[in-house]
Amino acid sequence: MPHLFEPLTIQGVTFRNRIGVSPMCQYSCQEGLATDWHLVHLGSRAVGGAGLVIVEATGVEARGRISPSDLGLWNDAQVEPLSRIVRFLEEQGAVSGIQLAHAGRKASTQRPWDGGGTVPVSQGGWEDVIAASALPFSARYPKPREASTTDLEAVRKAFVDATQRALTAGFRFLEIHAAHGYLLHGFLSPLSNQRTDAYGGSFDNRARLLLEVTREVRRVWPSDRVLAVRLSCSDWADGGWTSDDTVLLAQKLQAEGVDLIDCSSGGNVAKPTIPVGPGYQVQFAEAVKRGSGIKTAAVGMIEHAKQADAIVREEKADFVFLARELLRRPYWPLHAAKELGIKGPVPVQYERAF
Repeated sequence: MPHLFEPLTIQGVTFRNRIGVSPMCQYSCQEGLATDWHLVHLGSRAVGGAGLVIVEATGVEARGRISPSDLGLWNDAQVEPLSRIVRFLEEQGAVSGIQLAHAGRKASTQRPWDGGGTVPVSQGGWEDVIAASALPFSARYPKPREASTTDLEAVRKAFVDATQRALTAGFRFLEIHAAHGYLLHGFLSPLSNQRTDAYGGSFDNRARLLLEVTREVRRVWPSDRVLAVRLSCSDWADGGWTSDDTVLLAQKLQAEGVDLIDCSSGGNVAKPTIPVGPGYQVQFAEAVKRGSGIKTAAVGMIEHAKQADAIVREEKADFVFLARELLRRPYWPLHAAKELGIKGPVPVQYERAF
């Protein structure tokens, strides 16, 4: 029976435990460049014992950023600052991961602490916001235009180019962001995709862009490294994307060479009704794992060691990804190991404290 601190090998990558640091936007870049903030923020979680540390949503195009302060991999100058972070994460025993993203209709918006909503061009925003259909996320968000086939070709190329840069930077885990109402999720959900061409209408048409991106990314991402996809497994809204849709999509993604599905939910509807509570999204990771056989990661209000360990022991998911709890407690994995009576990956510099 697996447990939270049992190593896991996927392809040619071995993770020292089943704890992952979810990608968490820091909105702390200029021109998409990683900074000392990112080195310390991410590095402290590797020192803290996580098996996998995933860099935040990283824009594959400048117009695909959520905000002007987002991280990016759309040009070669952005590679070395990330390489520095990768080197430190790996030196501390964590596998380095990165999430590649395109914000779609949720692009060109303010940082959360600046109040959210559309960023004017005069303040660094941009007008060329693309989406599956010309439907704004809400009244406070930009009005996107429907992406043309030329735009989609550019998006596919941008994901491939960013993947090659991620490989150059040294990452061993790469995640395609197809959740939370961003571009690829926007194509998947019938609530945001009203197209009548080959990318709209039927399930297969709405899944087409993500499958194309995945196929092209896998061609350049080596087979001995891990490829994951983050999905919103439910829109939590009538007529939207469902858990059953996710299971079917996971089967198709696995056939394209995806190794793991990171199971989140929501983000595509402005005011969904979500029954939030401890572990409320674990059900999706379990459904996808059972229904497709692919490895999964569970997320969502997982805060306690025994809770996380039970998810793995009961084989509801292969990984547990934490976000806010690791902001509050960067060394959570070390404390969790102690609570579970397991020798954790304590750095020699900290052994006297533990």
